[in-house]
Amino acid sequence: MLSRIALLTLFVPALYAADHARQSPEWVRSGVIYEINTRTFSASGNFRGVEARLDDLRALGVTILWLMPIHPIGEARRKGTLGSPYAVRDYYAIDPAYGTGDDLKHLVGEAHRRGFKIIIDIVANHTAWDSVLMKHPAWYKRDAGGKVLSPVPEWSDVAGLNYAEGELRGYMIEMLKHWIRDFDLDGFRCDVAFMVPTEFWEQARNELARIKPELVLLAEAHVPELLVHAFDLDYAWPFHSTLTDVFEKGAPAEALRASWEQERRKYPTGAMEMRFSDDHDEKRAIARFGDRGALAASALVFTMDGVPMLYNGMEAGDTTESAGPALFEPLHVFWQAAELRPDFPAFYPRMIALRRAHTALQQGETEWIANADPGRVLTYYRRGGGEEFLVAINCSSRPFVGAVEAAGRFLEVTPGKQSAAVALPVLSLDAWGFRIFRREP
Repeated sequence: MLSRIALLTLFVPALYAADHARQSPEWVRSGVIYEINTRTFSASGNFRGVEARLDDLRALGVTILWLMPIHPIGEARRKGTLGSPYAVRDYYAIDPAYGTGDDLKHLVGEAHRRGFKIIIDIVANHTAWDSVLMKHPAWYKRDAGGKVLSPVPEWSDVAGLNYAEGELRGYMIEMLKHWIRDFDLDGFRCDVAFMVPTEFWEQARNELARIKPELVLLAEAHVPELLVHAFDLDYAWPFHSTLTDVFEKGAPAEALRASWEQERRKYPTGAMEMRFSDDHDEKRAIARFGDRGALAASALVFTMDGVPMLYNGMEAGDTTESAGPALFEPLHVFWQAAELRPDFPAFYPRMIALRRAHTALQQGETEWIANADPGRVLTYYRRGGGEEFLVAINCSSRPFVGAVEAAGRFLEVTPGKQSAAVALPVLSLDAWGFRIFRREP
């Protein structure tokens, strides 16, 4: 299957650095996203299974719950045993395997009662081949002979929608309004948003804001123009791709700094991106980077700007397969992995609590600083709210002892380590080690 990264290279965005990104609610800017694959999250594979773990998620510290598509899955041209959740048969319906409308409303209510925001996945670019929308053939992309087309050949289980049709746009906007109005949801994660016209999303945003002004729209995209008026944040895809190159393939650590700096030159002022090391579209981070590498990658994600995301099971050290073909099969998160990898359930609540307690680690300023081995080690400051943090991450399997371009006294605040005063510039890191320090007055 054509990867999301490869597909995004087909859409070369213009530069929007002179623009300002839309202003997002504080709960988005300070948030931590948790992606839930409802069918794999619990043994029951339904909304009640999600609801049963809400207190665990609150203890973890995440603030925004994202449910992968909840709609009925198409039967025609289905992939695998269960089919892809992204092959939607009816946008207005709920997959009976997940529960009823009342079950969803109860889940949303219980999530809100605990202080969560909750969003659902919307697949606006394509539908299943047996979608209820097939009664409107003009709403689909077709070749010269009138044959309905998939968005790209590799996505053979779905049919592409044609947004040149005004009636389709009206239908989709009313559908989005339905989920916000009738289920009190807090927004949407929008699948392959870059394949749907920007002006549609801008119109949809305006309509939705009349119902719930402080909602969030997350674009699965890497297109700067989407963040000017329509979306609150998009995917930091290039940063994620570079992270994989560094942690899995041995690329120099300084490539991550170069990727970050390139984004700053391209994106609107104040733009936010979702940062992640793991999601439903590829193998688990723990399988790609190993146990210690996965934690180091998360330390990077959670100390950078933007909004961090966890995919369900990361906090337990779960290695259950993800992506295709596992995306189409009945595989469940192996929560008992936490007993085998106790570092994971110990790390994530502490790391999230540290981030949420300090503005500097959320949308504060970032300054990269030099160290003795930039090919293996990342060092940077995060500043904001009158505080300054120094973060050091070893992106390799060899220990590091060397100088960093920082002087003064710092207090170590690394999750899981005892707080202690440290005098720099000499710093040591274990293989795949990470350390976080707060500058002392």
